[in-house]
Amino acid sequence: MKKVLLLFVMIVAGLATNAQHLGKSYRLKKVIPVLGRQGIAIDKEYYYVSDTEALYKYDKEGNMVMKNLQPFQHPEIVNHFGDIDIFNGEIYCGVEKFAYGRGQNIAVSVYDAKTLMWKRDFSWESGSGQVEVSGIAIDREKNRIWMSDWVDSRYVYGYSLETGTYYSKMQCRPVPYWCQGIFIADGKILFTADDGEATYKIADNIYMADIGQVPYTGLKDGEQFAVVDNKPVKTPGKIAAGALGGRLTLFREMSDFRRTGEIEGLSIDPVNDDLVVLNNRGTQILLGMSQGPLTEEGYTAEVHELYIYEKVK
Repeated sequence: MKKVLLLFVMIVAGLATNAQHLGKSYRLKKVIPVLGRQGIAIDKEYYYVSDTEALYKYDKEGNMVMKNLQPFQHPEIVNHFGDIDIFNGEIYCGVEKFAYGRGQNIAVSVYDAKTLMWKRDFSWESGSGQVEVSGIAIDREKNRIWMSDWVDSRYVYGYSLETGTYYSKMQCRPVPYWCQGIFIADGKILFTADDGEATYKIADNIYMADIGQVPYTGLKDGEQFAVVDNKPVKTPGKIAAGALGGRLTLFREMSDFRRTGEIEGLSIDPVNDDLVVLNNRGTQILLGMSQGPLTEEGYTAEVHELYIYEKVK
């Protein structure tokens, strides 16, 4: 019995060691250039990076070990990855057809972490009110998946990880301006907030909210709204039955980027709790899309970098 108890304690301790935990203070450790410009997910051995239309796998020294340049099962209806997450050997990616500030055909695509190949999809619930997907985060404690919305960052939207069914949504107060990525650890959700421009070199930020207790609300019968010929049109349909009011606080100002630009995805390393943030620099951005390099500063193309921060305390 003592041996069994000791083994159980060791297993629990091992799980706790490999779980991601937030810190209060971080110090920049290194910067790694990558090809992807959207999202970052991390397991024990690798960094997984999403580009708008590709997936990349890097070792933790920054060497690319694999890529998938044709990841979409239906490229005729989707053209965009956002921020990503990884759980139990699977990469969860928000996909959509995105162009100049609007998203369509939203879904969650799941890829095998070993091969970067597609495995399955589950769709979003239009009645939730979500109109775009900029990021995916797994709540490993509650077995839920959450999606952020760049077009309307007032809410994040939760689903059951087991069934893919809509669970509830949380209102972000105050609203993180143009949310690009999310991550969940210790019952908290982190948001990367992009200010939408790089001209004035104002730092982007990461915000945090408590997401540990979110009651189920689901959907109810109601009226959905649409705009047709510049007129509001009501149609019967399912709508969100409720929402939780969340309170956001500043987690970190990203004033130590080499140059401010467009903050994107973020993640925490399960091995050492490093905070890893993806940032793009060197181009002008209009409605979420690059408009060419800042040639007056010497850039010839956009630069994508992972900023690796070690937890100080």
